[in-house]
Amino acid sequence: MKKILFIINRKAGTDREKHLEAAISRYLPASEYEVSSVYLSYLGHGTDLAKEAVKNGVHTVVAVGGDGSINEIAKGLVGSDTAMAILPLGSGNGLARALKIPLNIRKALRLIVNNHQRAIDVGYANEHLFLSNAGVGFDALIAEQFRHKTKRGLMGYAKLVLKSFNSYTPANYRIDIDGKLLETQAFLLTVANGNQFGYEFKLASNANVFDGLLDICVMPPVGILGLLPVSIFSLVGNIDKTRYMKHYDGKNITIRSQELKYLQVDGDAVPLQEKGVVHIRVQPQAIKVVVKD
Repeated sequence: MKKILFIINRKAGTDREKHLEAAISRYLPASEYEVSSVYLSYLGHGTDLAKEAVKNGVHTVVAVGGDGSINEIAKGLVGSDTAMAILPLGSGNGLARALKIPLNIRKALRLIVNNHQRAIDVGYANEHLFLSNAGVGFDALIAEQFRHKTKRGLMGYAKLVLKSFNSYTPANYRIDIDGKLLETQAFLLTVANGNQFGYEFKLASNANVFDGLLDICVMPPVGILGLLPVSIFSLVGNIDKTRYMKHYDGKNITIRSQELKYLQVDGDAVPLQEKGVVHIRVQPQAIKVVVKD
C-alpha cells in the first residue's frame, strides 16, 4: 500500500479539518492507502516532518495549507523520491494556481489518486528556497511589514501597500544575469520561478516551473496613478506587454545595491546574509509534484 502523509497547517480551521477527514476517507480508502496526518507546531516543523517522511519511505507528502507551509515542506523533499501533493488552503495559493491544482479539496484529492507526477524547478535566494518568487524591492518591504501583522489576507496586504507606497524610494540596482550586467532603478525587482504571485496576480505570465529558467521582473518607478493599471494588467496576465514591466531570464542572478535592505521568498521576509547583495539560482527538476494530467 502507498504511504500518504498529510502535513496540515492548523490555520486551515476546524470546519475544514472535519471536511478534510471525510474527504480523505472517501478518496483514499484504508484498503489501498496507508494514510497518516500530522499538524505543524513550530517554524520549520514542515521541513523536519518531510525529511522524516523521506527516511520512512513515504510515497507522497501532502502539504495542506498556504504557500508558506508548502515552502517549508518542499525544503525537506528536494532531491528525494517522495512526491509532494498540495491541498491549497491558504489565501494567495500562488504555487497551486501556477500548477492549476484545484482549490477544491475533493478535486485536489482526485489528483493524488491519479498520481501524475512531474519534477518542478526550485529557486534559491541566498540559499533560501522559493517555489514561486523572490524579491528585493517594494514587495520585500511589504513582506517584512506583513510578517508583524496578526491578520492576513488580501485586504490587509492592500492596506500595507497603500500606506507604504508614497514613502518608498525605488533603489538603484546592479544586476548580473548569467554574466550579463544590467544597471537600473526599480520599484519592483522580483525573480519568478512560477507565473503566479497569489490571488491570480501575474508579474511573469510566461514563467514556467518546468523550463529550468528564472524570470527577472523589473518594474521601473511608478506613480500612485500607476497602481490601478498595474493591478489590472497583473490580474489579466499581460503586464509583460506594457511599459510597466521589463523581463529577462537566466539561471544565476546576483543583485547588488547599497540601498538593498529586504528580501522575500514566497512572500515571507528573510534576513540578508550579506549586506547589499542577493545571490539567486535555479535548481532544475528538484521536487516531484503531483499535478494535473
